[in-house]
Amino acid sequence: MADIMSFLPPFEGWLPKWLLLVSIISIGNSIQAYTTLTYTARLYNPNPNNALPPSNISAYMPASLCAPASKDKSEIPSQVTPLSARKFGTWTLLTSIVRLYVAFHINEPAFYQLGAATYIVAFVHFFSEWRVFGTTRWGVPLAGPVAVSTASLAWMWMQKDFYLGQ
Repeated sequence: MADIMSFLPPFEGWLPKWLLLVSIISIGNSIQAYTTLTYTARLYNPNPNNALPPSNISAYMPASLCAPASKDKSEIPSQVTPLSARKFGTWTLLTSIVRLYVAFHINEPAFYQLGAATYIVAFVHFFSEWRVFGTTRWGVPLAGPVAVSTASLAWMWMQKDFYLGQ
């Protein structure tokens, strides 16, 4: 058990350990984004019955710009392509690296602020894809990232004085 503890962030409290856990899970998510479209398509697909990428470029435009007047989600094609999945995987890997550094340098204001910023960007991204662009819908695939980003950001905000001593 002592060997495992040596890999954990050297700070009191659960927040640094949480950031480490989220980083490790995110690295796994990045790997899957490079190896399969399955999980990314579950998240960024307003029509779960349409898993194949569309053949014309206009179908890749935001749903709010090209969707029919009925806004019938069954007519909106998948927004996931191999390139978009890899870009999402790269973005996720970058944020996981930042959060990993925050876990081990949580007492440094610049790292703390960067970590919080990654959760703000994640929340804005997922919220806008849901409410503005219509490329995702509320459900289990979206609830996970929204819950993690919201809870983590709130936790970091509440614990800021503890870790930064301000």
